[in-house]
Amino acid sequence: MTTESWDLLWTDVHLATMQPGGEAYGAIRNGALAVTGNRIAWLGPRSALPDAPQRLAHEVRDGQGRWLLPGLIDCHTHAVYGGSRIAEFEQRLTGVSYEEIARAGGGILATVKATRDADEAELLRTAVERLRHLRDEGVTTVEIKSGYGLTTDDEMKMLRVARAAGAALSMDVRTTFLGAHALPPEYRDRRDAYVTLVCDEMLPRIAEAGLADAVDVYCERIAFSAAETDRILHAARAVGLAVKLHADQLSDGGGAGLVAAHRGLSADHLEYTSEQGVAAMAEADTVAVLLPGAFYTLRETKLPPVELFRRYRVPMALATDLNPGSSPVRSLLLMLNMGCTLFGLTPEEALAGVTRNAARALGLRDRGVLEVGARADLTLWRIESPAELGYHVGGTPLPEVIRA
Repeated sequence: MTTESWDLLWTDVHLATMQPGGEAYGAIRNGALAVTGNRIAWLGPRSALPDAPQRLAHEVRDGQGRWLLPGLIDCHTHAVYGGSRIAEFEQRLTGVSYEEIARAGGGILATVKATRDADEAELLRTAVERLRHLRDEGVTTVEIKSGYGLTTDDEMKMLRVARAAGAALSMDVRTTFLGAHALPPEYRDRRDAYVTLVCDEMLPRIAEAGLADAVDVYCERIAFSAAETDRILHAARAVGLAVKLHADQLSDGGGAGLVAAHRGLSADHLEYTSEQGVAAMAEADTVAVLLPGAFYTLRETKLPPVELFRRYRVPMALATDLNPGSSPVRSLLLMLNMGCTLFGLTPEEALAGVTRNAARALGLRDRGVLEVGARADLTLWRIESPAELGYHVGGTPLPEVIRA
């Protein structure tokens, strides 16, 4: 028999493959997993190895009974920005609403000014500081949106910084252009002109520069209307970019159905999404990205329709929504706990939400599960069960992380 020649082989590990349809978490107990290059080459029960481990791989590591999982994926963040919004945190605690702050010129527009004023070096320094927390928790892929520049040059600046931050931390960063995040003050009385700028100048230049993997819009009564959003999504598809949407966070504006009509990768937030919107997402295979950090920070009471997502078999992802105003969250593991305690997800649903389904929300089919051919983005945990990752609030054992 010809022996294999794998680069690396883990033995004595329990595998949480996150493959659906079988044992919880796709578990393979007393397993082994091999890597060649940056891909998984073999996995299965330890007893099924075709030869002695030392004859199969250049390096063999004893997992000591730990759990081996896919690298975690944070599929919705705004991690590049200037300034801080601590004052707004205090305002909200005295009874001022998020909408009132935004309409008074605070909120997103306060961060826009700070981000425009910051140079790329400063934005990179602070973004790396924020992302380091996610990296240390086992996040190997992260999405980062623009949306605090609102000029062509400033949006491109943010996207360049996002890519550079990923390179600095050896994380895979997927960038999303969110030029339609808010109406900039200089366009306050010229809404149509700004939407035209997004469609006719920003999108083509960003696509030509290869700076974005997808396009997002904040479709909400304090941001962009369904008609404006539809126009921008059409323009995004015309330049070959995938689309997603901030949808139905504060009201049912039909955002979920709208992005589904464009075959969007995901609809995010979704607290007010109707059954009609959920059905449209199911038909379009659009992922529901739930953001409990924003729900918690804004002290919302309207829960996303989790039971409808289950009934229609809409995949649910979880993300931090890391941003300076409504979700200053730097822990994806905390989102596992909040997804369970606030939204009623099972621990397995929550973990699928930061692995398998988070990958789908980014249009990535080569990660989020343990299977032959997948990227070798792996996390090794000293835990009793995968459910433990959503059980602790603080003090979760940090993993050994293997990236590609």
